[in-house]
Amino acid sequence: MKDLTIRIEVDSNLYKKNPHSSVLGRKIITHSIHMIHEIGLESFTFKKLGERISSPESSVYRYFENKHMLMVYLTSWYWSWMECRLVFATTNIPDAKERLIRAIEMLTEPVVVDNSVSFVDERILSEIIFSESIKTYHTKNVDEENRRGYFRTYKNVVDRVSAIIHEISPDYQYPHTLVTTIIEGAHQQKYFAEHIPALTELTSDKKVLSKFYCQLAFRALTDTT
Repeated sequence: MKDLTIRIEVDSNLYKKNPHSSVLGRKIITHSIHMIHEIGLESFTFKKLGERISSPESSVYRYFENKHMLMVYLTSWYWSWMECRLVFATTNIPDAKERLIRAIEMLTEPVVVDNSVSFVDERILSEIIFSESIKTYHTKNVDEENRRGYFRTYKNVVDRVSAIIHEISPDYQYPHTLVTTIIEGAHQQKYFAEHIPALTELTSDKKVLSKFYCQLAFRALTDTT
């Protein structure tokens, strides 16, 4: 296993014990990602995870209160990682329009594995985010969890891209709405392409989504009425 070269920060309120701190914790993260991808969040349980990693179910509960909190943790980790990628991809690019294009491409195109974090398969995690992350905030407790800062890393990404939009068009009134439309819409379009292809024009061309959303974004920014 490769050594960690970067550290992704996640709110300590999302876990009981930091999974980064031990071999077992990192194993829980690795295998929970693969299992949720394989069987879906509804069928995933800590008992099944314990069987997969040859550890008592109770050992998983030492790290996470329940599978909802594990999913919130994975979602928060993903958006924290994505924010790091956005910073690296847009630093030293003076043209705000080019930075927005880079950001949209990063938010909509397929993720490749990033070996900087050895125990996380970011490609598989991104697919979970596409299909399962909406369940982290479509809950009865969303308002309370929002007050506790559970969705802070997602907000940070949206804020960062919204700031680029504001540079391009200071009078544009809906930057956050536009960014979340791009992110959530891209997730939905990928799902349609895989399961209900008649609902989308998405093709095997990996650039189709980014082209569509770049076109959508820049047309919105040129029409500020």
